[in-house]
Amino acid sequence: MKRWIPFLKSAPTVAVIRLSGTIATGARGQLNDAGLAPLIERAFRKGKPAAVALVINSPGGSPVQSSLIAARIRRLAAEKDVPVVAFVEDVAASGGYWLACAADEIIADENSIIGSIGVISASFGFTGAMEKLGVERRVHTAGKSKSMMDPFQPEKPADVKRLKALQEEIHKNFTRHVSERRAGKLPEGEDLFTGDIWVGQSAVDTGLADGVGHLVPVMKARFGDKVRFRIYDQKRGLMSRFGVTLAQDAMTALEDRAQFARFGL
Repeated sequence: MKRWIPFLKSAPTVAVIRLSGTIATGARGQLNDAGLAPLIERAFRKGKPAAVALVINSPGGSPVQSSLIAARIRRLAAEKDVPVVAFVEDVAASGGYWLACAADEIIADENSIIGSIGVISASFGFTGAMEKLGVERRVHTAGKSKSMMDPFQPEKPADVKRLKALQEEIHKNFTRHVSERRAGKLPEGEDLFTGDIWVGQSAVDTGLADGVGHLVPVMKARFGDKVRFRIYDQKRGLMSRFGVTLAQDAMTALEDRAQFARFGL
């Protein structure tokens, strides 16, 4: 009732966007710009939030989707003149840290894993297995680089060199993003872009985070005990809510588990 009385000031609201999972194009249950766009837009546009909080728990994934999501957050933050604060849960690594850097401030738990500013590509080679099975691989291309890094063919030094060049280019973009967003907070002369990771207070000491804390107490300290939280989270399908998943969902879950396992989670 109080909100309808014009001369009474309503309690401030913090819009909370949960960014949990690996970052990948088009996969259900994973983070990507297409899936998150409606949530992010509503979080910034509904009413006038005192701040937008990003609750991040992601080991990374697609650099393109990371960039798209972060760019959307920055555009809306500037357009609506709303501060953005990231709260890291278990991990904000690689693309997850790319997302965290979209915030004006990064707050972590004392046990949060942060960093991994690098680029990784992992695959398998099946040439020995194919020989044992007597299977012959037949590939015909127009363009000499079309079959680069084919897992069914022996690895070629030229392909590895080309892949590393691509990784270096993406790494430079990642480094530039972090450097710009954390300008004035990173120590001079210290290389933090090696793919290494830090925990909690160590991440604060290196300038990759701004403090140790948690969402509710930090926001109450800034906006008062009456601050309200409006949660924006990706909704799961009806079947998955009951633990029923399709084969593709099961594979996505395995990929997510493997990504988190890299950080002991």
